[in-house]
Amino acid sequence: MTSRAAVSECVRIVQGKWSKLPRAAILLGTGLGGLTKHLDIDIAFSYSSLPGFQQPSAVAHTGQLVCGELAGVPVIALQGRVHFYEQYTSAEITHPIYVVAALGCELLIVSNASGGLNPRYRSGDIMVLDDHIDLMGNRNAFLTVPALGPLRTKPSDLYDRELALVAQRVGRQRNFDCHRGVYVAVTGPNYETRAEYRFMRRIGGDAVGMSTVPEVIAAAESGMRVLALSAVTNVAKPDAPDAVDAMEVVDIAEHAEPKLRAIATEIVTRLESRKASTNADSCI
Repeated sequence: MTSRAAVSECVRIVQGKWSKLPRAAILLGTGLGGLTKHLDIDIAFSYSSLPGFQQPSAVAHTGQLVCGELAGVPVIALQGRVHFYEQYTSAEITHPIYVVAALGCELLIVSNASGGLNPRYRSGDIMVLDDHIDLMGNRNAFLTVPALGPLRTKPSDLYDRELALVAQRVGRQRNFDCHRGVYVAVTGPNYETRAEYRFMRRIGGDAVGMSTVPEVIAAAESGMRVLALSAVTNVAKPDAPDAVDAMEVVDIAEHAEPKLRAIATEIVTRLESRKASTNADSCI
């Protein structure tokens, strides 16, 4: 269970070995952990070495907090996450988010692999989350998280529209599809039935996955700006369903990783440029 004491101890451990002030945190979902190969890594902490962190059991979730620089900007990469279907609580799932917020991150870029519901989507596309539909059945769980307290965040404030526009601009510049859409969050671990796919599309969903919403809520509540990106790994065809294999999902997500990396690099670079501009103005 997360607590202020556990968060503080994690901050003490990380700052004891890494003195830089991180500008952003990047939460890497299924198949997207390869982004860390493109960081200038200073130090990495196994989740097992940090109080309150849980070791993921899902495929391709390494379980490391990586400190370094992306395009010269100090960042923290969370290489993997835990899920409700692994029998973890809301507090355990969101604990890493409170830690990176306490370390000074003002932005969270959160990623996941998802199944496409929108028939216009194709495998390998990126969807920027505009909103979500929470079918996880844990809507009130956050009210009991000691590190959080009463919820104050308005639903309309969860996803940063300015950052979403930047992400789409990167897609146009790099010639890849970057949609805006609604993410349906379920607990998993089973994939959806044909009837469930039809239902989720009918209620307004564009992609479905088993994560992200708890971390987004915790990040927004902690005062962080949020950009959520979904790598579409397969597209639902209820009338002609294909078998979904976990390793195939990982493989397609890995091929989408360069797109995620391009967006993340542009976002953190702009964040640093804005800071430099603000500091320069204050000196005039």
